[in-house]
Amino acid sequence: MAQLADLVNLDLSDCTEKIIAEYIWVGGSGMDVRSKARTLPGPVDDPSKLPNWNFDGSSTGQATGDDSEVILCPQANFRDPFRKGKNILVMCDCYAPNGEPIPTNKRHGAAKIFSHPDVKAEEPWFGIEQEYTLLQKDTNWPLGWPLGGYPGPQGPYYCAAGADKSYGRDIVDAHYKACLYAGIDISGINGEVMPGQWEFQVGPAVGISAGDQIWVARYILERITEVAGVVVSFDPKPIPGEWNGAGAHTNYSTKSMRSDGGYEVIKKAIQKLGLRHREHIAAYGDGNERRLTGRHETADINTFIWGVANRGASVRVGRDTEKEGKGYFEDRRPASNMDPYVVTSLIAETTILWKPSHSNGNGVAAP
Repeated sequence: MAQLADLVNLDLSDCTEKIIAEYIWVGGSGMDVRSKARTLPGPVDDPSKLPNWNFDGSSTGQATGDDSEVILCPQANFRDPFRKGKNILVMCDCYAPNGEPIPTNKRHGAAKIFSHPDVKAEEPWFGIEQEYTLLQKDTNWPLGWPLGGYPGPQGPYYCAAGADKSYGRDIVDAHYKACLYAGIDISGINGEVMPGQWEFQVGPAVGISAGDQIWVARYILERITEVAGVVVSFDPKPIPGEWNGAGAHTNYSTKSMRSDGGYEVIKKAIQKLGLRHREHIAAYGDGNERRLTGRHETADINTFIWGVANRGASVRVGRDTEKEGKGYFEDRRPASNMDPYVVTSLIAETTILWKPSHSNGNGVAAP
């Protein structure tokens, strides 16, 4: 008699050409990922050749009950690490039946920015450091923490090994390998400063693909923690007090920044980011004011400062970039629950397309 695990792991390739496509989209909260699966007659590599689909938007907070149909438009394909074979994960965005993007579709606006000729010419690269916290399912308390209590102070846990310092490594490693299998440009993982908190990095990825990859990586993480019976939190400050928050530091460069003389381009771009500090903060994630306090490796939310190798700055430039006169910078303001479509496209818009008319006195402090 076949066991459940045997059936879950059935290899369909020797009995049918059909494949399973898991359509993924961002739900009504702007942070939840939803998905459903459909059978296709055969393998599909090009998302433009995949059929559109639909779902009940009244059940996801994306439509009303009297007009509930929302259209899913496939945008990017990834190999499915759960079903394997030729089965795929499909990142979609959402439209009303009349073809208009619905309000929670942030990809549509980002794609417009990334398709602008001036932006395309600059080949914007992004490397996103996605932090998250693993929680015990029944208590919503960090994994490895004593129930109702606290571990020892921060210090021993960052990049640590050992059963008394590292909690959830099997989940983290499974996610790492699953992302590589899927074709995501995951570039590394590490344990974070607060115990039970981890980080994975995606990039460098060009333009809109950075957002697609982060969302699918988040979906894969949700699926793995589901199997493990653990909850993943993207809250920017899951535990109040003397504990680090969770961010999504966004590393960024353009072709001009990566070329000789790029450091001057970087400094001008950072100046523009400072002039639009309030607009960026408003788009960088809910609850970020609990994280950006000027403590725990953050700058105060109301102040824009930048510096070389300064992890207490809003924007950090690496020593190598300063030394070589070209490279990239890191925007440390985005929260862990930010929308990568919004953040990446806004950085590109501000640094490439936006033309400041005059200084608005936002208090841009240089090192």
